[in-house]
Amino acid sequence: MASELPALLDTAVFAALVLASGLTLLAGYRVIVGPTTPDRVVALDTIGTNVVAIAVLYALQTGEGLFVTVSLVLAIIGFVSTIAVARFVTEGDIIE
Repeated sequence: MASELPALLDTAVFAALVLASGLTLLAGYRVIVGPTTPDRVVALDTIGTNVVAIAVLYALQTGEGLFVTVSLVLAIIGFVSTIAVARFVTEGDIIE
């Protein structure tokens, strides 16, 4: 029974990679179509979150620890950029 667990985990990680990639494409459609600026901002944030998830899942699948570090940096950059865009949309200015 223990030998089947890694195969099941590998299948689950692969399925999650496919699902996250598909959701990223759908969010890309929302970025292009809109219809409003807040919709586009939320879609871009979703893409950033999905890219982080894809990097972590890829690290799990391949055993490469570097992708976890890359995903942490991407998460920080995504958070800061989302805050900056939200501030620009609400106030019209990023830095006072």
